[in-house]
Amino acid sequence: MLRFIRKTMVITEFEARKILHDSTELFLRAVQPALWLLIFGQVFQRMHPLSSTLSYLDFMTPGILAQSVLFISIFFGIAVIWERDLGITQKFLVTPTPRTALVLGKALSAALRTVPVILIIYLLALLLHVRLNWQPWSLFCVLMAVMLGSVLFSTLSLNIACVVKTRERFMGIGQVLTMPLFFASNAIYPIDIMPAWLKALSRINPLTYMINILRSSMLHGQPDNHTVTYLLLLAAIAVAMVLTGGILYKRVII
Repeated sequence: MLRFIRKTMVITEFEARKILHDSTELFLRAVQPALWLLIFGQVFQRMHPLSSTLSYLDFMTPGILAQSVLFISIFFGIAVIWERDLGITQKFLVTPTPRTALVLGKALSAALRTVPVILIIYLLALLLHVRLNWQPWSLFCVLMAVMLGSVLFSTLSLNIACVVKTRERFMGIGQVLTMPLFFASNAIYPIDIMPAWLKALSRINPLTYMINILRSSMLHGQPDNHTVTYLLLLAAIAVAMVLTGGILYKRVII
């Protein structure tokens, strides 16, 4: 187990170093959530509040954080295709490193890439006077939800890349997946106002549970007794995705 953890951390460090070589990446990641909150959120803020203690901008902010994590992670698999074309994947596969350690290391590096997004969203939320919860347990739950969500969606992306094998087909599938996952969740509107068929989809959408954790943890006065349950659910799905990735990873070169 210690060897597995050590090898996973080596892969994570190797992948995370790529972030340091692209100083513009953080700026580019800030653009999309800023546009959503400053334009879309400010416009719909003029609507009637969702409740006496919750404005639309408050409601939307955790959803935009989840959206940013989804959009960053869901296209992570294209790096696997690039690595295959450059011969890097073949070098990984001839090492004694377990396939699951390779997949988990890459997934954890994707999770590290989403951590600055938390800081960006919190900064924007402060500027827009969103009522945030600063309790340590709540901040920990936000971090865990973002990390688990990123691992889940990045390994889903990696699994798709291992199956489709071409950049063009992968980009098409990634674009098809992002919109249904986002709009079939409670990111920008409550589940209560959805039609019955969309409610059913939202209840099997892992992004919905990630948003539930973020909304109850980020916002002041929005407690949720199911936060731990949702975290365990995300963790279970993420583990299943990593194990599946360990099986499929070698197929990327076939």
